[in-house]
Amino acid sequence: MQLPEGSWWDWDIVDWNAGRLRLGAGSDLTYHHDVELVFSDPVFVMCPAVFHDPVFRAPTPDEVRLVSRQVGETPAVVVAFEADAGGSELASGLIAAGGLDVVQGVVFRYWRRDLADGERLAPWVRPPGA
Repeated sequence: MQLPEGSWWDWDIVDWNAGRLRLGAGSDLTYHHDVELVFSDPVFVMCPAVFHDPVFRAPTPDEVRLVSRQVGETPAVVVAFEADAGGSELASGLIAAGGLDVVQGVVFRYWRRDLADGERLAPWVRPPGA
């Protein structure tokens, strides 16, 4: 997995349903994020809800076996990482899915009326009064 150049310190789960897991990243998630990892058809997810400064790596053979035992096959994408999740030790993450897309663009976490090309709103953002 290759991330675009940037400061991807803060990470969180932006959206998660049966067909998609979307992780957002940026230098500060207070108002927006700038890159997303979009896992299609996630079948195994072990991931903190919020984490910092992840180091992504290839999964170990044991991690691939764990996922394969849980879901009955080896998925197309298996991503592993260690990150600061606020505990005394690094948290491990392991995500297996049918596909992975890296999406760049500003995603605002608050209501904005006029969006430029490539900008969008986070899934939970609604107009005032809605």
